[in-house]
Amino acid sequence: MLDLFISTLTQGLIYSLLSYGIFITYKILDFPDLTVDGSFPLGAAVTAVLLVRGVNPYLTLLCAFLVGALAGFVTGFIHVRLKVRDLLAGIITMTALFSINLQIAGSNLSVERAIDTIFTANPTMALFGGLSLTLRKLVVCFIIAVVLKILIDRYFKTKSGLLLRAVGDNSLLVTTLAKDKGSVKMLGLVIANALVALCGSVVCHEQRSFSSTMGTGQMVFGLAAVIIGTTLFKKLSFVKGTTAVIVGSTVYKACIQVAINLGLPANLLKLITAVLFLIILVLGNFTKAGAKKNA
Repeated sequence: MLDLFISTLTQGLIYSLLSYGIFITYKILDFPDLTVDGSFPLGAAVTAVLLVRGVNPYLTLLCAFLVGALAGFVTGFIHVRLKVRDLLAGIITMTALFSINLQIAGSNLSVERAIDTIFTANPTMALFGGLSLTLRKLVVCFIIAVVLKILIDRYFKTKSGLLLRAVGDNSLLVTTLAKDKGSVKMLGLVIANALVALCGSVVCHEQRSFSSTMGTGQMVFGLAAVIIGTTLFKKLSFVKGTTAVIVGSTVYKACIQVAINLGLPANLLKLITAVLFLIILVLGNFTKAGAKKNA
């Protein structure tokens, strides 16, 4: 039971990286970015190939981050410079990335146990070698999630971060400040998809495998995590959005795990994810309707 709890918490922390990215596009930019379903496996594909070829496991995280940023840039360029609608721009990039991922790593690629990952490499073993692999994964994922949360929060306080937040709320304000709102939006997409690809990389390290279909439904998961987190802490203004999505990601993973433990087949995982997301949206609509009625 303890191992199951630790594993669920670890998964929640890993997928909080995905939720960070979707938090930026959905809550800040108000951009329905379907690139996520392509950039997530892109990070995993690059990581798997690099690990198999003996590249330093920590370096694979940086490489995944950079290729994810490139994917976000492509979506931003298609939308901003080529004047394609936001939803269609994401679909175009996502579709292209499916073929690119197949070219990079094939339909499936496994990483042998003899190959080190970020959970078994020497620096990690030197610091946390006394812990079991399960606990080591939890600690490493916690560190990654918290460090990125701090960096994102600090970035939002910079001039660039404030402009990014302004684009989603009031794009005219950005224009009056003599800033190109299109460039700011592209930057947001770059950061968001870099985080999503990094999540895919960590998942690859944790599972030691890549699958071309592993990106399916990740957009739904990320949206659900963001909605759960922001809804839970809606009345607590001192709780930052990044903290809320960590909690939302963990809660959502826990809900899925409970559903599986109740006897639902694992091959219905995507169906469970979709149903849970639908329930969350419906409950959210009822909550909003009740608030408006009271007002």
